[in-house]
Order: sequence, then structure tokens, then C-alpha cells
Amino acid sequence: MIESSKYKKEKKQAKEIVLEKSQEESTKYEQKIRPSKLDEIVGRNLEKQTLKMMIDSARRRKEVVDHILFYGPPGLGKTTFAMAIANEMGSSIKITSGPAIERQGDLAAILTGLKANDVLFIDEIHRLSKVVEEILYPAMEDRVLDIIMGKGPSAKTIRLSLEPFTLVGATTQIGKISSPMRERFGLIQRLDFFSEDDIVEILKRASKLWDIKVEDSALKLLAGCSRGTARISLRLLRRCRDYAQNNDKGIDEEVVLKTIKLLGVDIEGLEDIDRTILRTLLNNFSGGPIGLSTLAASISEDEVTVTDVHEPYLMKCGFIKRTSRGRVLTQKGLKYLESLDEQG
Repeated sequence: MIESSKYKKEKKQAKEIVLEKSQEESTKYEQKIRPSKLDEIVGRNLEKQTLKMMIDSARRRKEVVDHILFYGPPGLGKTTFAMAIANEMGSSIKITSGPAIERQGDLAAILTGLKANDVLFIDEIHRLSKVVEEILYPAMEDRVLDIIMGKGPSAKTIRLSLEPFTLVGATTQIGKISSPMRERFGLIQRLDFFSEDDIVEILKRASKLWDIKVEDSALKLLAGCSRGTARISLRLLRRCRDYAQNNDKGIDEEVVLKTIKLLGVDIEGLEDIDRTILRTLLNNFSGGPIGLSTLAASISEDEVTVTDVHEPYLMKCGFIKRTSRGRVLTQKGLKYLESLDEQG
């Protein structure tokens, strides 16, 4: 619910919140590398088949595609999927994020600015406030927006119709999205880490588009230390390019090894903070179990960073595990630390 006296002002302010598709890509490199269609996305075959089925069937019925929610660790292609979906639909996409929508009026202004068949992408959708969610429910389900005219006993509610649109949400913490919100999505899709083969293909595509000469063995080495994350692999590729240019060399295994060493990354893809987590578990807490808050405080990091950024990959590697009593260092994690000590 919102007050009409603030509506026009908030609609104007909303223009500063919403980012148009052309403004989302901040560099020419990102513009060139981001896939624009589903077929250009590497891997994700099951996800692409499901989305194509939804888009094709909606097109035949002359309806908009149902609302979609992507969840999973950061850097796995949630924004890329949203843009590809809009292109497949032949629609415009407007991009914003949960923290940017502070008031009901902000979201109301965005919704009323959508045209028929537009895609609205909300990143970090789990960070929408409850009061903002209240006007999103009828918008998603019935395509209407309720506005309060006046105040007190004389206040009246006006219901405005919205153009049919598709909401694409992205989150790293699906557990923080309320049940009423989750139930309004027609498809909830989890994005897992990429395989090394998929990362190699992503790097090959990027090196071709960026005109970077890199050996196949170097690509495989890069893929192995990219944490199964496309965003990280592309960042490492750019840093290898920087190192190679500064030393008048092409990108080979030696360049990759020297670059990741400068960045504090090892061939397993672990960074300094990851190794700090493992060493803290071993040296300070005898391998655990230890609670999240205690672990985060011990390494001077916030809990969200630990759970969203570092823990998923450490668990994927099998170096730590979560138990009912807290985080525990595994035997595999212990052997990894022992190998580091042997290397000096």
C-alpha cells in the first residue's frame, strides 16, 4: 500500500534505481563475453531445455513467460540467464536489486513503468523488505497494484492494472525468501557449480572474443583453480593476460602458475581466506565442531561472506562439512593443510 501524494515523486526516483540492460554491462569486455541467447550459454543443458520449453509454449499461447527464480552461489550465471530469457522473448529487461528498493513506492513506480511482456530482474531478491513484498504479491499473481488515496477514515484504495510481465529473481539464500514469495514463482531453478570441462569451454569462448592467445594446457589449469565459477575463471584469465603482456609472453602454464601465485590462489582454487578458515578450524578449535558466528569472528569476516562465498566451495571440495553442532574439518581438509606445510 502507498500514498498517492508521493507516487509521482517516487516514480521519478525509481528511474534512478532501475538499470537498463545497456547500462548493466560496465566494461566492453563484459559486453562482448556475456551470452545473449540461451544456446550461447555453456553447459546448463537441463536448465536451458526447461526454459526453452516455457518460452516456446508461452509464445504459442501468446502469453508472458511465468515468473522464474534462480538460486545458488554467486557468479554462476543468474544475471546472464535473465538477459538471455529477455532476448529469447524479444522483450526489454529492467534490472534492479533487493537492497535498492527501499520503499513500496519504489517498486510501484518500477512496476507501472513496465511495458507488456517486459522482464523485471531483481537480484538479491531475498533482501526485499516485507512491506515491499506486500505489493509484489498481487502484482505477480493478479497483475494489479493497490494504491491508497488520502489518509485516515476517508482513505480509499484504487486498484491499477499492470501490463503482463515476467519477474526473474536471483538469490544466494533461498531460505530467506518467504514461502508466499516462493510459491508465486512458476519455476525455481538451482544453479550449481560448473564442471571443469564447462569452464574450459567458457574460457575458450572468452579468449576468442577477447583476442587472447592461450594454450590448451593453460586453459585446463585455469579451469581447475576457478572454483567451478565462471566469473572467477574470467577474472583469472584477464589477470593472466595482464601478466603475459607485462612480460611479453603468451599465456602458458607457467604464466598461469605465476599469476595465481601473485593473486594468492592455489591450483585447488583456494584463496588466502579459505586457507585461513581451514587453519583456524584446525589450530584454534582442534578441527571443530564450531559454530558459524564463532568461526566468522575468529577470522574477522561477517557470517554472510563465510556462508555465501567460502563455505560452498570448501564443502564441494570436501574440506569441511556442516553438522548439527557446527563446522568440522574433514580428513581431506587435514591432508590438504598437511600438503601445504610440506610445500613450505
